[in-house]
Amino acid sequence: MIGPLLFAVVGLVVGLAAGLLIRNNRDQKVLNEARAEAERMRQEARQEVETLKRDTIQEARKDAEREAERITQTARETAERDRDETLREAERMREETARGHEELARAREDVKREREKLDGFEERLTRRGEQQDARALRLDEQEEALDAHEADLRTRQDALADKEASIERELQTVASLSREQAEARLLERVDRELDREKAIRVRASVEQADAESKRTVQNILAQAIQRSASEVSAAVATTVVPIPSDGMKGRIIGREGRNIRAFESLTGVDLIIDDTPEAVLLSSFNPMRREVAKLALGELIDDGRIHPARIEEVVQKAQQDMQSYIRERGDEAILEANVTGIKPGMLQLLGRMHFRTSYGQNILQHSVQVAHICGILAAELGIDEGMARRAGLLHDIGKSIDRELEGTHTEIGANLGRRFGEPDEVIDAIANHHDLDRAETLFPILVSAADAVSAARPGARRESLEVYLKRLEGLEAIASSFPGVEKSFAIQAGREVRVIVEPTEIDDDKAALLARDVANRIEQDMEYPGQVQVTVVRETRSVQYAR
Repeated sequence: MIGPLLFAVVGLVVGLAAGLLIRNNRDQKVLNEARAEAERMRQEARQEVETLKRDTIQEARKDAEREAERITQTARETAERDRDETLREAERMREETARGHEELARAREDVKREREKLDGFEERLTRRGEQQDARALRLDEQEEALDAHEADLRTRQDALADKEASIERELQTVASLSREQAEARLLERVDRELDREKAIRVRASVEQADAESKRTVQNILAQAIQRSASEVSAAVATTVVPIPSDGMKGRIIGREGRNIRAFESLTGVDLIIDDTPEAVLLSSFNPMRREVAKLALGELIDDGRIHPARIEEVVQKAQQDMQSYIRERGDEAILEANVTGIKPGMLQLLGRMHFRTSYGQNILQHSVQVAHICGILAAELGIDEGMARRAGLLHDIGKSIDRELEGTHTEIGANLGRRFGEPDEVIDAIANHHDLDRAETLFPILVSAADAVSAARPGARRESLEVYLKRLEGLEAIASSFPGVEKSFAIQAGREVRVIVEPTEIDDDKAALLARDVANRIEQDMEYPGQVQVTVVRETRSVQYAR
């Protein structure tokens, strides 16, 4: 930086001097001024050069001092780190040495304890050996005593055999019976005693089991019934449709009966128009058809246009609306039963059960109630409550289409369950809730119990007089078919059978066996709602007259 500046100054001076020399005509004053100016500039240049030298030297000295200080600081930090590392290493070695001393002390203690254990074990082995020796001596003494006792028993056995032969000869002589006849009489007597003992044991076991099971079942069923109280409904075969006036009856009939004939042919329902004021009657044993006819007739009455073409249009619309109505009934049922995951096809079949009845009881309401009771029973017994509710809700699903397919409702329902991917437990409950001997899980038993509770509620079901009388006659016939039965009576609407037996032929112990046999025969040969109680009555009377 100093060199170029110096060269520039010198060049400037030389140029000025050359200019002055060339210009000889200039006066001396200008030349002197130029020289003075050149000298001044030279001095300034020298001062600037000195200042730059001095600043450069000072800057270089400061840089050197800073670098020396940095190197010294680095060396000091390195030395401190090395000292810290050395101190930590020394501390770690001291700790490891202390741990080594502790481990060595523990090892010595372990060795000492093991040595003490070995000494104790050796002492126990010594004592056990002494005990074994003493036991061997005692066993030898007992063996000698047993040998002597065996010889004595053999002697006694021979004496008893001789005495038995002697007694047998004496008995044959006295009774004039052969050996085979005596054995036959003895076996007959033993058989009678065994039969009596068997009857006594069976009676005691049955009474105890009945008492225990009744207490448990009564508690569980009472709680289930109390928590699942539901309304009682009985479906009928007719529906009353109100009309605004009696003049509407003529419009419904139509000219020469065209409207009523079209309506009945399209719906499959009998439309009865009689003297009942402001009402007509729809009659059909198919509740779905009756509901479609009710919807269609209501819309025709509200619209006022009643003719065959309009009737056909309204009936078709009512049939479409019925599918939505069925789906809504299925949705309501699964919500009320607290069951989830039902597929749409199964849901539609479930809704159809709203229009199906059994002994006058609505099957859908019955299934929902069975689901509630199954859930309560499962919770009490500690098994899967959700699966029990699902099995109870779908146990009669086969009744939704049993009029359209061949087979029992259990077979149809089981096939539907497999088709829609229901769990094996649910399929087992659907297929076997009326045949518990084939059940593979507990769920058919739960469904069977809940089904009986729902069906046996007062007013839940009703049946025709003819079926009712046939069931009563069948119960009495089964009870009277057993030997020793004097009379039998079916009472309490077929819920109980009283069996009066001959006291000379049936004793108290055989009465218990007879009650069980009658109940088993009723289960095998008859169909009935709920359960039937069999009561065997044995009565002995002694009559005398005082004259």
